Parts: sequence; structure tokens; C-alpha cells
Amino acid sequence: MVCWKWLGERAPTQVGVSHADEAALALARHLTGDTGSVTVLLSGPPGADAAAREALARGATSAGRLDGAGDEPSRDVAGALARAIAEDHDVDLIVCGDASFDRGSGSVPAFVAAQLDWPQALGLLELAPTPDGALTATRRLDQGRREQLVIRGRAVVSVEPGVARPQRASLVALRAARTASIQVRPGPPPLAEPPGERVPFRPRARVVAAPSGEDALTRVRDLADSDTAAHATDTAELDPSSAAARIVELLTQWGYRKGGRRGP
Repeated sequence: MVCWKWLGERAPTQVGVSHADEAALALARHLTGDTGSVTVLLSGPPGADAAAREALARGATSAGRLDGAGDEPSRDVAGALARAIAEDHDVDLIVCGDASFDRGSGSVPAFVAAQLDWPQALGLLELAPTPDGALTATRRLDQGRREQLVIRGRAVVSVEPGVARPQRASLVALRAARTASIQVRPGPPPLAEPPGERVPFRPRARVVAAPSGEDALTRVRDLADSDTAAHATDTAELDPSSAAARIVELLTQWGYRKGGRRGP
């Protein structure tokens, strides 16, 4: 099964499915071959039916839509996807794109795996079958490193856009998909607007004590921290409880906790 997150017209960025989602469908078709079954399940409003029909034109066996607004949080989208997938006992592998067009956090497949209690392998560069029925995967790590995985049994994977080239739908397939039936299921609950005025986030201001000094120059230096080393460090090896107490003490000393005094 291929899971897509469709963004509606109210989304702040692009409308539709991401390139990673399109690559997920192409990879699923490659893994199943001509005899396998690939179902595309996406969450979105009725306008998302066009994307579902395009998935059918690109080789998906069937397509379904979870009725939603297209701007729900990733956790709600994943919950609706997981509930629909749990009803289908023939699903062996769930393939998702690793990022959508909105925030690009890649959290939907992780939430789906958590809801289903399935193993997960996220951010894959490669995914290929082995003769014994398993899958080998390559995942990107920090600093140019790679991790090799072996996936056996049911799993949720997410892939980067370069894992497979999306198949271009033929004109004949596009015309045939226009009249295809799209199964509609209940989607995530509507997103409730938070009460009150919406304002951008601003970090809490530091609490700084009044400068001390008899003359103006001393007070200015105290305010500007001009006499403090710019990269002073303090290394300490402590047990967890003592380390937590030390962190709180330093935050208070630096003025990040209410009532703290100003320090270096």
C-alpha cells in the first residue's frame, strides 16, 4: 500500500502530493511487478480524487481517499490512514514519501508505524527485494554515512524522491482513469481553530538584573558583557540528578529563568 498526504488549496505551499510520494508509487510498482497489487490511499477533500485517478493511470491497482480538508496535522492524517489500513489484512508493505509539501517533517509514516505497531525504516535511498523474500534498504545518515538494513515481514518505509523515477501516465490510461471508482472513507477530524488571536512565536525575554557601578562606563560594560570571555566553557562530569540541577542553576544564573541574576 502507498500512502499519500494531499495538500488542499488552503495549504500555505504547493497543492497536491510531493515528489517523494510520487516516487513511493513508482517504487511500489517496481517491487510488485506485473502480478502484484498496489493500493494508493490518500487523505484529502474531493479535489484529491484527481490525484487518486492519476495514481491509477500510473499503474496503481486501486485507489481510495480519506475524506479530509487537506490541512490536518500529520498525527491526525496518520491516525486515519492507520485505521483504514488495519481493516485491510492483505497489506504486506506500506510505502510513503519521506516529506510532503507543507512542513516536510516526514512524520506521517512514523505515526502510521506507531499506530499499527509495525517496524519502520524511514528516509530510504534504495529498496530492493532479495531471493529469500526480504528487502534490503539503504538509509541516509548524518555526515555522508549510510546504513544498510534488512526488512522482513510487514513494515512501514518512507523513501526520498530519488529512489525511483515516477512513471509517466499514457493518454489511454489517463482517459480510462477518469471514470474509475474512488472509494471514500471517513478521514481525520476537522482541524479546530485555536481560540484567541494568532500571533507569531517569540522567545521569552531574558531576565537581566540592573547594572551595578558607580559611573556610566562601568554600567554600560556590565550591560554589554564586554568584559566576559566570548567562548568560555565549563566541563563537568556528574550523575543525572546532579547534572539536571547544574543545568537549572546555570539557566537561573544566566537569566533564562524568572528571578535569576545575570552572569557570564
